[in-house]
Amino acid sequence: VVGQPTKSKHPKEPGENKIRPVNKKAKPRTPKMKERESADPSLKSQSILTQVMDKGRFQKLAATLSLSAGQSVELRCKGSNVTWNYPSYLDTFKDSRLSIKQLDKYGQLILANSTAADTGEYSCWLQLCNGNKCRKDETKTGSTYIFFTDKEELFVPTPSYFEIVYLNPDKPAVIPCRVTTPSATVTLHREFPAEEIEADGTDIIYDVKKGFVYQHPTSDHKGIVYCKAESQGAPQISIKYHLLYVEVPKGPPSATIAASSSRAEVSDSVHVICTVLGEPDVDVNFRWRYPGQESERPVIIQNFWRLIDRGTGQTTRISKSVLVVEDFEDRDAGNYICVAQNLHGETTVATKVELN
Repeated sequence: VVGQPTKSKHPKEPGENKIRPVNKKAKPRTPKMKERESADPSLKSQSILTQVMDKGRFQKLAATLSLSAGQSVELRCKGSNVTWNYPSYLDTFKDSRLSIKQLDKYGQLILANSTAADTGEYSCWLQLCNGNKCRKDETKTGSTYIFFTDKEELFVPTPSYFEIVYLNPDKPAVIPCRVTTPSATVTLHREFPAEEIEADGTDIIYDVKKGFVYQHPTSDHKGIVYCKAESQGAPQISIKYHLLYVEVPKGPPSATIAASSSRAEVSDSVHVICTVLGEPDVDVNFRWRYPGQESERPVIIQNFWRLIDRGTGQTTRISKSVLVVEDFEDRDAGNYICVAQNLHGETTVATKVELN
């Protein structure tokens, strides 16, 4: 009986010792790993982005980094012509906590007094320029996603208390309830009927950097939802998201034009309306050509849009541009031409207004 423990110890000791030589053997392979890194642009790219640590030390960044809210962070990107990307709201509010400088051999990004809202992707790349034309050097980029953890703010704060998410049948939809603590448990809930929506990992997945992703949105998914997060404390609720189902053919704007009257008297007020029905999340720009344009005839042009429910569970965006001619006169008679443009192309429509 006394000998049994000594027997059980002996197999463990060689087992433990075996680990050490394996580590030693692994050390000479390190240069080979570096060679493979240099051969693979995606691996090599990570080497140009580093974090400045205490006492002048540098740390290469992994795909994610967790820092406590309130900390400041300094990132450096090797190169003499560096471009940075970071959470867009820092630009929107022209945040003075963010400082970006280009020095001789590297670009520098400093974010002071971080908050939970700063959580997001920070990336950089080198620009290759030939005269005034510049392009991204795909082999020299760096990226990391930084979580600024805050137990009081489990969800990354947003400017509004309510957001619209469009469900297109031909592309994934994201409910962007991102968290500041990657280890938080996050669930998705429908407001009415009150129920938890299961993230099955196939049709609905949770991505800690994005939120809940509907891979194949359908009209059954529409409604109001919210997220709930838990991490060593009371659960927290996200803002609400209104999911609207969209099914509009993609392409140049479907535009129509109409005048308040095809014939006008002198001194009449004439309205010409250009209308587009399209995708809710696609902007439409309008341009006008009209008879008095060359003589700089003063006109009033107003643009606006709103969402309409077509009664079939689908939502459409109606965009309008209204051109108003006050005190109609001879030079105002002729063709009124509206050019409606979206990211897919443009459509031109016209109508004629004559003087009585």
